[in-house]
Amino acid sequence: MKKAVVCLSVLVFLCFGFSAHAAAKTTKVEVLYMNHGPLEETVDQIKGVLSKYGDKLAVSWYDFDTSEGEQFMVKKGIKQHVPLVIWIDDSPAVTVGGKKVEFVGFPTGSGPTFFQGKWTMDDLKAAIDQSALKK
Repeated sequence: MKKAVVCLSVLVFLCFGFSAHAAAKTTKVEVLYMNHGPLEETVDQIKGVLSKYGDKLAVSWYDFDTSEGEQFMVKKGIKQHVPLVIWIDDSPAVTVGGKKVEFVGFPTGSGPTFFQGKWTMDDLKAAIDQSALKK
């Protein structure tokens, strides 16, 4: 009898443990970028940020100038010339610390002024932290 209770307890524990693990979802991050010199430093910084999250993120990269990138742009409705867009869980805009941040263009202070967005690497970290903590 004791053996049956122990076995049943272990079985219940394993089932709940596996279902809780299966329920935990990863944060989806999709990056559309232009593989050009001016953006290389920013792409490296983004990769550095994303690499710290390990398997908590499912990251996909799409080069603007490839057929895969073109198909992705059609899927996302991107029709203009844009050097960089980052989607976090299907949205390029995330409310972080009470402000709406759009991950479009170069980060503030880098790259050509015309293509600078209004976001920083700290905004990106905060948005990913926020999304990963929800799951």
